[in-house]
Amino acid sequence: MDDSTTTTSNGSSKHNSKTDRGEKPIYFGPFEVTNQVFLTTPHSFALVNLKPLLPGHVLVCPLRRAKRLTDLSAVEITDLFSSVQKVQRMLARYYFSVAGNNSHHDEKGNGQEEEELCAMGSFNIAVQDGPEAGQTVSHVHVHVIPRIKGSTAKDVETPSDELYDRMAGEDGNVGGAHWDRLHHRNQNHETTRDMDGASRRPEPGGQFPSIEDSQRVARGMEEMEAEAEVFREVLRGMELDGMEKDHPRVNQNGWPGRLPG
Repeated sequence: MDDSTTTTSNGSSKHNSKTDRGEKPIYFGPFEVTNQVFLTTPHSFALVNLKPLLPGHVLVCPLRRAKRLTDLSAVEITDLFSSVQKVQRMLARYYFSVAGNNSHHDEKGNGQEEEELCAMGSFNIAVQDGPEAGQTVSHVHVHVIPRIKGSTAKDVETPSDELYDRMAGEDGNVGGAHWDRLHHRNQNHETTRDMDGASRRPEPGGQFPSIEDSQRVARGMEEMEAEAEVFREVLRGMELDGMEKDHPRVNQNGWPGRLPG
């Protein structure tokens, strides 16, 4: 599905986009992103990021424009996270291989096994599920961000990871970046109306409150057991209501299985 280039009669080059070749356009929310897509599956697609936080930061989305994870069918969510795994392996092959550093990438992974390659670095996998969690494009998307040893990896001596602050700030405002591109917006951010009917540029959000570790107190077992029982009771009610008919049953010992009656 890569774009191609043809030569015209006067010798100049003409870029052939996927839509020029008659391929069905792919949308990320209201934004047409067909030429940013590098992977498609029966239910998902992966695209390069308009505003990556780190090298290799990409997005994986369902083809159907679902706003929330809970909107996805079992088939769609299985395909989505299988695609996330495939993208991880691809990024590991490109970024984590012994020969593959920022100056030299061995596309064949230097013969290394996928599992070995993935173990040579790390990933941030994140979903901002809803606007209160920082979602700026109302279309489910999974952030896949490789963390390269000696380059973009988190400092092990630092307790927090500033990547999450950046993701919740303007640096990670994917919707705002697409809005700017779509509307050719100026620095004054004049309001206009997008394809969702929204009248404002998407704003970042979803920051966690700043809490010092010293202020966080471990809970007692009794409190945690009481909370677990509350959640079991909610799940029982969901089962009785038929809300979980399309999903595996969950019980206190793990799943699949039936809840205690």
